Amino acid sequence: MFPPEPEKPWWYHLIWALPCMTATGMLGYWLKSPATLEIEKVVKVPQIVYRTNTVNVPTTTTPPVKAGSQISGLQSTNNFTATRGVPVRTNRTAAAAIGLTELDGAHRDAPGFNIASGDFTPRPPQTDFEIQVALDRAGYSPGSIDGFTGPQTQAALIAFQHNNGLKVTGIADMPTKQKLRLQQAALVTRTITESELAQVKPLGNSWTEKSQQESMAFESVLEMLAEQHHCSPRYLMRINPTIVWSSVRANTPVKVPNTAMPGPAIRAALIHIQLAQRLLDVYDADNKLVARFPCSIATKVDKRPVGDLTITAIAEQANYTFNPANFPTSPEARAASGKLTIPPGPNNPVGTTWLSLSKDSYGIHGTPDPEKVGRTTSLGCFRLANWNAQKLAGMVEVGTPVRVDP
Repeated sequence: MFPPEPEKPWWYHLIWALPCMTATGMLGYWLKSPATLEIEKVVKVPQIVYRTNTVNVPTTTTPPVKAGSQISGLQSTNNFTATRGVPVRTNRTAAAAIGLTELDGAHRDAPGFNIASGDFTPRPPQTDFEIQVALDRAGYSPGSIDGFTGPQTQAALIAFQHNNGLKVTGIADMPTKQKLRLQQAALVTRTITESELAQVKPLGNSWTEKSQQESMAFESVLEMLAEQHHCSPRYLMRINPTIVWSSVRANTPVKVPNTAMPGPAIRAALIHIQLAQRLLDVYDADNKLVARFPCSIATKVDKRPVGDLTITAIAEQANYTFNPANFPTSPEARAASGKLTIPPGPNNPVGTTWLSLSKDSYGIHGTPDPEKVGRTTSLGCFRLANWNAQKLAGMVEVGTPVRVDP
Protein backbone atom coordinates (compact mmCIF):
# COMPACT_ATOMS: atom_id res chain seq x y z
CA MET A 1 0.00 0.00 0.00
CA PHE A 2 1.35 3.45 -0.89
CA PRO A 3 1.82 5.58 1.02
CA PRO A 4 2.39 3.18 3.91
CA GLU A 5 0.14 3.60 6.91
CA PRO A 6 1.80 5.25 9.94
CA GLU A 7 2.85 2.96 12.73
CA LYS A 8 0.88 5.06 15.26
CA PRO A 9 -2.27 7.21 14.81
CA TRP A 10 -1.87 11.02 14.51
CA TRP A 11 -3.44 11.75 17.87
CA TYR A 12 -0.75 9.70 19.60
CA HIS A 13 1.81 12.50 19.11
CA LEU A 14 -0.34 14.93 21.06
CA ILE A 15 0.64 13.07 24.23
CA TRP A 16 4.09 14.77 24.22
CA ALA A 17 3.40 17.79 21.99
CA LEU A 18 0.69 19.38 24.15
CA PRO A 19 2.76 19.55 27.38
CA CYS A 20 5.68 21.12 25.48
CA MET A 21 3.43 23.75 23.89
CA THR A 22 1.82 24.53 27.25
CA ALA A 23 5.19 24.95 28.97
CA THR A 24 6.47 27.21 26.17
CA GLY A 25 3.40 29.42 26.38
CA MET A 26 3.62 29.76 30.16
CA LEU A 27 7.33 30.63 29.95
CA GLY A 28 6.67 33.34 27.36
CA TYR A 29 3.88 34.84 29.45
CA TRP A 30 6.08 34.83 32.57
CA LEU A 31 8.99 36.56 30.83
CA LYS A 32 6.71 39.30 29.51
CA SER A 33 4.77 39.83 32.71
CA PRO A 34 5.15 43.27 34.36
CA ALA A 35 5.88 41.63 37.72
CA THR A 36 8.91 39.83 36.33
CA LEU A 37 10.23 42.94 34.61
CA GLU A 38 9.83 44.93 37.82
CA ILE A 39 11.71 42.29 39.84
CA GLU A 40 14.50 42.36 37.27
CA LYS A 41 14.83 46.12 37.62
CA VAL A 42 15.00 45.93 41.39
CA VAL A 43 17.61 43.18 41.37
CA LYS A 44 19.89 45.09 39.02
CA VAL A 45 19.77 48.32 41.02
CA PRO A 46 22.32 48.53 43.87
CA GLN A 47 20.68 49.01 47.24
CA ILE A 48 21.83 51.29 50.03
CA VAL A 49 21.80 50.71 53.76
CA TYR A 50 18.95 52.69 55.29
CA ARG A 51 19.65 54.35 58.61
CA THR A 52 17.24 55.90 61.06
CA ASN A 53 19.46 56.45 64.08
CA THR A 54 22.04 59.13 64.59
CA VAL A 55 25.57 58.36 63.49
CA ASN A 56 27.35 56.47 66.23
CA VAL A 57 30.36 54.74 64.77
CA PRO A 58 32.87 52.86 66.90
CA THR A 59 36.30 53.95 65.75
CA THR A 60 39.73 52.48 66.16
CA THR A 61 40.99 52.13 69.71
CA THR A 62 44.52 52.97 68.64
CA PRO A 63 45.61 56.22 70.34
CA PRO A 64 46.03 59.11 67.91
CA VAL A 65 49.50 59.87 66.64
CA LYS A 66 50.79 63.19 67.83
CA ALA A 67 51.02 65.92 65.24
CA GLY A 68 54.55 66.25 63.99
CA SER A 69 55.34 62.58 63.51
CA GLN A 70 56.20 61.84 59.92
CA ILE A 71 54.11 59.57 57.77
CA SER A 72 56.06 56.43 56.94
CA GLY A 73 55.65 52.77 56.14
CA LEU A 74 53.32 53.35 53.21
CA GLN A 75 54.07 50.42 50.94
CA SER A 76 53.86 51.53 47.32
CA THR A 77 51.40 54.30 48.05
CA ASN A 78 52.25 57.86 49.06
CA ASN A 79 55.41 59.20 50.61
CA PHE A 80 54.22 62.49 52.05
CA THR A 81 56.28 65.51 52.89
CA ALA A 82 53.45 66.25 55.32
CA THR A 83 52.89 65.22 58.91
CA ARG A 84 50.30 62.77 60.16
CA GLY A 85 47.37 64.53 61.74
CA VAL A 86 47.92 67.77 59.83
CA PRO A 87 45.85 68.27 56.66
CA VAL A 88 47.99 69.35 53.73
CA ARG A 89 46.50 71.64 51.09
CA THR A 90 48.38 72.46 47.90
CA ASN A 91 47.25 73.94 44.62
CA ARG A 92 46.47 71.67 41.72
CA THR A 93 48.26 73.29 38.79
CA ALA A 94 46.39 71.20 36.25
CA ALA A 95 42.99 72.57 37.32
CA ALA A 96 43.18 75.97 35.65
CA ALA A 97 40.28 78.36 36.03
CA ILE A 98 37.92 78.26 33.08
CA GLY A 99 35.43 80.76 31.74
CA LEU A 100 32.06 79.36 30.78
CA THR A 101 30.68 81.15 27.75
CA GLU A 102 27.54 81.20 25.68
CA LEU A 103 25.64 78.04 24.87
CA ASP A 104 26.31 76.44 21.51
CA GLY A 105 23.69 77.15 18.86
CA ALA A 106 22.78 73.50 18.46
CA HIS A 107 21.47 73.46 22.03
CA ARG A 108 19.75 76.85 22.17
CA ASP A 109 16.38 75.37 21.37
CA ALA A 110 16.31 73.32 24.56
CA PRO A 111 13.27 74.08 26.73
CA GLY A 112 13.91 76.91 29.14
CA PHE A 113 16.61 78.62 27.10
CA ASN A 114 15.85 82.13 25.88
CA ILE A 115 17.52 82.62 22.49
CA ALA A 116 17.22 86.40 22.60
CA SER A 117 18.72 87.00 26.02
CA GLY A 118 20.92 83.94 26.46
CA ASP A 119 19.33 83.31 29.84
CA PHE A 120 18.49 79.85 31.10
CA THR A 121 15.17 79.30 32.82
CA PRO A 122 15.42 76.66 35.58
CA ARG A 123 13.65 73.43 34.66
CA PRO A 124 13.79 69.68 35.37
CA PRO A 125 16.42 67.68 33.44
CA GLN A 126 15.00 65.95 30.39
CA THR A 127 17.72 63.68 29.02
CA ASP A 128 20.08 61.09 30.49
CA PHE A 129 22.92 63.57 30.01
CA GLU A 130 21.11 66.34 31.89
CA ILE A 131 20.21 63.92 34.69
CA GLN A 132 23.87 62.95 35.05
CA VAL A 133 24.94 66.60 35.21
CA ALA A 134 22.26 67.40 37.80
CA LEU A 135 23.31 64.42 39.94
CA ASP A 136 26.97 65.40 39.71
CA ARG A 137 26.16 68.94 40.84
CA ALA A 138 24.13 67.59 43.76
CA GLY A 139 27.05 65.45 44.98
CA TYR A 140 25.78 62.07 43.81
CA SER A 141 28.32 61.11 41.19
CA PRO A 142 27.18 59.11 38.14
CA GLY A 143 30.83 58.39 37.37
CA SER A 144 32.21 59.77 34.12
CA ILE A 145 29.35 61.56 32.39
CA ASP A 146 28.60 59.81 29.09
CA GLY A 147 24.96 60.53 28.31
CA PHE A 148 23.72 57.04 29.22
CA THR A 149 22.03 55.75 32.37
CA GLY A 150 24.06 52.80 33.64
CA PRO A 151 24.59 51.14 37.04
CA GLN A 152 26.57 54.07 38.47
CA THR A 153 23.91 56.59 37.44
CA GLN A 154 21.23 54.33 38.93
CA ALA A 155 23.18 54.11 42.19
CA ALA A 156 23.44 57.91 42.26
CA LEU A 157 19.70 58.23 41.65
CA ILE A 158 18.96 55.84 44.52
CA ALA A 159 21.06 57.88 46.94
CA PHE A 160 19.48 61.15 45.77
CA GLN A 161 15.97 59.73 46.07
CA HIS A 162 16.68 58.34 49.53
CA ASN A 163 18.02 61.66 50.83
CA ASN A 164 15.12 63.65 49.38
CA GLY A 165 12.28 61.47 50.66
CA LEU A 166 11.36 60.18 47.20
CA LYS A 167 10.33 56.69 46.18
CA VAL A 168 13.62 54.79 45.85
CA THR A 169 13.65 53.15 42.41
CA GLY A 170 16.88 54.16 40.70
CA ILE A 171 14.72 55.53 37.88
CA ALA A 172 14.45 59.22 37.03
CA ASP A 173 10.69 59.58 37.35
CA MET A 174 9.00 62.97 37.29
CA PRO A 175 9.17 63.65 41.07
CA THR A 176 12.90 62.90 40.95
CA LYS A 177 13.42 65.19 37.97
CA GLN A 178 11.55 67.97 39.75
CA LYS A 179 13.95 67.68 42.71
CA LEU A 180 16.95 67.55 40.35
CA ARG A 181 15.89 70.86 38.83
CA LEU A 182 18.59 72.45 36.67
CA GLN A 183 19.48 75.99 37.74
CA GLN A 184 21.93 76.45 34.85
CA ALA A 185 22.30 74.90 31.42
CA ALA A 186 23.78 71.40 31.45
CA LEU A 187 25.83 71.96 28.29
CA VAL A 188 27.90 75.07 27.60
CA THR A 189 30.61 76.19 25.22
CA ARG A 190 33.97 77.33 26.55
CA THR A 191 37.35 78.10 25.03
CA ILE A 192 40.73 76.51 25.66
CA THR A 193 43.36 78.82 27.14
CA GLU A 194 47.10 79.09 26.46
CA SER A 195 47.85 78.21 30.08
CA GLU A 196 45.87 74.99 29.75
CA LEU A 197 47.74 73.98 26.60
CA ALA A 198 51.01 74.54 28.46
CA GLN A 199 49.95 71.97 31.07
CA VAL A 200 49.74 69.12 28.56
CA LYS A 201 52.95 67.08 28.55
CA PRO A 202 53.90 63.53 27.54
CA LEU A 203 54.54 60.95 30.25
CA GLY A 204 57.64 58.81 30.50
CA ASN A 205 57.39 55.21 29.34
CA SER A 206 59.03 53.69 32.40
CA TRP A 207 58.82 54.32 36.13
CA THR A 208 62.37 55.62 36.04
CA GLU A 209 61.50 58.16 33.34
CA LYS A 210 58.38 59.24 35.23
CA SER A 211 60.37 59.79 38.42
CA GLN A 212 62.59 62.25 36.52
CA GLN A 213 59.69 64.44 35.34
CA GLU A 214 58.42 67.56 37.10
CA SER A 215 54.82 66.37 37.25
CA MET A 216 52.44 63.67 36.06
CA ALA A 217 50.52 66.11 33.87
CA PHE A 218 47.69 65.50 31.44
CA GLU A 219 48.86 63.81 28.25
CA SER A 220 46.31 65.46 25.96
CA VAL A 221 43.83 68.32 25.79
CA LEU A 222 41.03 65.77 25.45
CA GLU A 223 42.04 64.06 28.70
CA MET A 224 42.35 67.40 30.49
CA LEU A 225 38.92 68.72 29.46
CA ALA A 226 37.22 65.40 30.15
CA GLU A 227 38.54 65.38 33.70
CA GLN A 228 37.82 69.06 34.32
CA HIS A 229 34.20 68.52 33.29
CA HIS A 230 33.71 65.06 34.83
CA CYS A 231 32.96 63.26 31.58
CA SER A 232 34.40 60.53 29.40
CA PRO A 233 36.76 61.49 26.53
CA ARG A 234 34.53 59.59 24.11
CA TYR A 235 31.56 61.74 25.08
CA LEU A 236 33.53 64.93 24.42
CA MET A 237 34.49 63.58 21.02
CA ARG A 238 30.87 62.75 20.27
CA ILE A 239 29.53 66.22 21.07
CA ASN A 240 32.46 67.94 19.33
CA PRO A 241 32.71 65.98 16.06
CA THR A 242 34.57 68.70 14.14
CA ILE A 243 37.48 69.16 16.57
CA VAL A 244 40.81 67.56 15.69
CA TRP A 245 41.98 66.82 19.21
CA SER A 246 45.59 66.15 18.27
CA SER A 247 46.03 69.73 17.05
CA VAL A 248 43.75 71.85 19.25
CA ARG A 249 44.76 75.51 19.52
CA ALA A 250 44.05 78.20 22.08
CA ASN A 251 40.63 79.89 21.88
CA THR A 252 39.09 76.82 20.24
CA PRO A 253 35.41 76.65 21.29
CA VAL A 254 34.49 73.34 22.92
CA LYS A 255 31.14 72.06 24.15
CA VAL A 256 31.43 70.63 27.67
CA PRO A 257 29.17 69.49 30.53
CA ASN A 258 28.54 72.38 32.91
CA THR A 259 29.52 70.75 36.19
CA ALA A 260 31.01 73.91 37.70
CA MET A 261 28.21 74.48 40.20
CA PRO A 262 29.40 75.04 43.79
CA GLY A 263 27.03 73.32 46.19
CA PRO A 264 26.48 73.88 49.90
CA ALA A 265 29.39 73.09 52.20
CA ILE A 266 29.21 69.51 53.50
CA ARG A 267 30.91 68.23 56.62
CA ALA A 268 31.12 64.45 56.73
CA ALA A 269 30.22 62.69 59.98
CA LEU A 270 30.75 59.23 58.49
CA ILE A 271 32.26 57.71 55.36
CA HIS A 272 30.59 54.39 54.53
CA ILE A 273 32.19 52.12 51.92
CA GLN A 274 30.16 49.20 50.55
CA LEU A 275 32.53 46.69 48.98
CA ALA A 276 29.87 44.60 47.25
CA GLN A 277 28.33 47.67 45.57
CA ARG A 278 31.70 49.45 45.12
CA LEU A 279 30.24 52.66 46.49
CA LEU A 280 31.47 55.30 48.92
CA ASP A 281 28.72 57.16 50.79
CA VAL A 282 29.00 60.32 52.87
CA TYR A 283 26.66 60.93 55.83
CA ASP A 284 26.37 64.22 57.68
CA ALA A 285 25.76 64.81 61.39
CA ASP A 286 21.99 64.48 60.83
CA ASN A 287 22.55 61.02 59.34
CA LYS A 288 21.59 62.18 55.86
CA LEU A 289 23.17 60.53 52.83
CA VAL A 290 24.61 63.73 51.35
CA ALA A 291 27.05 62.35 48.76
CA ARG A 292 27.81 59.14 46.89
CA PHE A 293 30.82 58.26 44.75
CA PRO A 294 31.64 55.10 42.77
CA CYS A 295 34.89 53.53 43.97
CA SER A 296 37.28 50.77 43.01
CA ILE A 297 38.32 48.13 45.52
CA ALA A 298 41.15 45.62 45.81
CA THR A 299 41.35 42.76 43.35
CA LYS A 300 42.26 40.29 46.10
CA VAL A 301 39.63 39.76 48.79
CA ASP A 302 42.22 39.47 51.56
CA LYS A 303 43.48 42.96 50.68
CA ARG A 304 40.11 44.60 51.36
CA PRO A 305 40.03 46.15 54.84
CA VAL A 306 36.69 45.54 56.57
CA GLY A 307 35.69 47.28 59.77
CA ASP A 308 36.00 50.68 61.38
CA LEU A 309 38.79 53.07 60.38
CA THR A 310 39.47 56.80 60.56
CA ILE A 311 40.98 59.48 58.34
CA THR A 312 44.49 60.18 59.64
CA ALA A 313 45.83 62.66 57.06
CA ILE A 314 44.70 64.64 54.03
CA ALA A 315 47.11 65.40 51.21
CA GLU A 316 46.50 66.94 47.81
CA GLN A 317 49.19 66.73 45.14
CA ALA A 318 50.98 63.98 47.04
CA ASN A 319 53.90 62.04 45.63
CA TYR A 320 53.80 58.29 44.99
CA THR A 321 56.50 55.91 46.13
CA PHE A 322 57.15 53.25 43.51
CA ASN A 323 58.39 50.02 45.08
CA PRO A 324 59.82 47.57 42.48
CA ALA A 325 58.96 44.68 44.80
CA ASN A 326 55.26 45.29 44.12
CA PHE A 327 55.79 45.27 40.35
CA PRO A 328 57.96 42.18 39.72
CA THR A 329 57.60 42.33 35.93
CA SER A 330 58.82 45.93 35.63
CA PRO A 331 62.30 46.72 34.25
CA GLU A 332 63.11 48.39 37.57
CA ALA A 333 62.40 45.14 39.45
CA ARG A 334 64.53 43.11 37.06
CA ALA A 335 67.33 45.63 37.43
CA ALA A 336 67.01 45.48 41.23
CA SER A 337 66.75 49.26 41.43
CA GLY A 338 65.58 51.02 44.56
CA LYS A 339 62.34 52.83 45.29
CA LEU A 340 61.40 55.80 43.12
CA THR A 341 59.40 58.94 43.91
CA ILE A 342 56.79 59.72 41.27
CA PRO A 343 55.90 63.45 41.24
CA PRO A 344 52.32 64.68 41.75
CA GLY A 345 49.76 65.37 39.06
CA PRO A 346 46.49 64.01 37.65
CA ASN A 347 48.32 61.05 36.07
CA ASN A 348 50.07 60.11 39.30
CA PRO A 349 49.18 56.50 40.26
CA VAL A 350 47.15 57.84 43.21
CA GLY A 351 45.69 60.74 41.26
CA THR A 352 45.56 64.21 42.73
CA THR A 353 44.39 63.46 46.28
CA TRP A 354 45.29 61.04 49.06
CA LEU A 355 43.38 60.44 52.31
CA SER A 356 45.30 58.23 54.75
CA LEU A 357 43.37 55.62 56.70
CA SER A 358 44.19 54.29 60.16
CA LYS A 359 45.14 50.92 58.66
CA ASP A 360 48.79 51.18 57.66
CA SER A 361 49.43 51.61 53.92
CA TYR A 362 45.73 52.04 53.12
CA GLY A 363 43.96 55.13 51.86
CA ILE A 364 41.27 56.67 49.69
CA HIS A 365 42.74 58.35 46.63
CA GLY A 366 42.26 59.49 43.05
CA THR A 367 43.24 57.72 39.85
CA PRO A 368 44.70 58.48 36.41
CA ASP A 369 41.95 56.29 34.85
CA PRO A 370 38.53 57.61 35.95
CA GLU A 371 36.67 55.44 33.41
CA LYS A 372 37.88 52.34 35.29
CA VAL A 373 36.47 53.42 38.66
CA GLY A 374 34.02 50.88 40.02
CA ARG A 375 36.09 47.82 39.18
CA THR A 376 38.19 45.54 41.36
CA THR A 377 41.52 46.79 40.10
CA SER A 378 43.40 48.28 43.06
CA LEU A 379 46.11 46.78 45.24
CA GLY A 380 44.03 47.43 48.35
CA CYS A 381 43.11 51.11 48.56
CA PHE A 382 39.87 52.75 47.49
CA ARG A 383 40.03 54.65 44.20
CA LEU A 384 37.78 57.52 43.20
CA ALA A 385 37.78 59.73 40.13
CA ASN A 386 40.11 62.66 40.81
CA TRP A 387 37.26 65.17 40.92
CA ASN A 388 35.38 63.05 43.46
CA ALA A 389 38.49 62.50 45.59
CA GLN A 390 38.92 66.28 45.69
CA LYS A 391 35.27 66.75 46.70
CA LEU A 392 35.66 64.17 49.45
CA ALA A 393 38.83 65.84 50.74
CA GLY A 394 36.82 69.03 51.24
CA MET A 395 34.20 67.18 53.31
CA VAL A 396 36.40 65.31 55.77
CA GLU A 397 38.89 66.14 58.48
CA VAL A 398 41.45 64.20 60.43
CA GLY A 399 39.50 61.84 62.68
CA THR A 400 36.47 61.41 60.39
CA PRO A 401 35.25 57.81 60.89
CA VAL A 402 35.23 55.40 57.96
CA ARG A 403 33.18 52.20 58.02
CA VAL A 404 33.94 49.48 55.46
CA ASP A 405 31.31 46.77 55.00
CA PRO A 406 31.56 43.64 52.81
